[in-house]
Amino acid sequence: MKIVCQNKKAAFEYFLLDKYEAGIKLTGTEIKSVRAGKCNINDAYVIIRNNRPYILNMFIGKYDQGNIFNHDETRSRELLLHKHETLKLMQKIKLEGLTLVATKAYFEGSLLKIEVCLAKGKKLSDKRETIKERDTKRDIEKSIKNSYR
Repeated sequence: MKIVCQNKKAAFEYFLLDKYEAGIKLTGTEIKSVRAGKCNINDAYVIIRNNRPYILNMFIGKYDQGNIFNHDETRSRELLLHKHETLKLMQKIKLEGLTLVATKAYFEGSLLKIEVCLAKGKKLSDKRETIKERDTKRDIEKSIKNSYR
């Protein structure tokens, strides 16, 4: 599994609940750009339109050797999920007020997969608590490292 891009800010901004693996429909120039590493999902999120999931704001840079058939960089792209998974996600989004966030894009074999997480937004106090936990963990690891010297 070769990770192309990650959304590290998602774990800070949201409580990540369930993870789903989804395929994605891409054109030829898009997949070539992703293989070249021109991909970013930091602002990407998923909506469900007409019982089909779409990823919005996923940036895939223009392909250098592309011609007039080159793709739009931030167009909405369809995700490939099973129908029962899509229906389950629609129900959770509607009833519990959750959102879908893209957290990782990676190659599995020759196919590009997107890891989509069902997420609940954090409040400011939760974010402060996360920062505090991270700082204490870093201090503990630093003191352990220094005690071995």
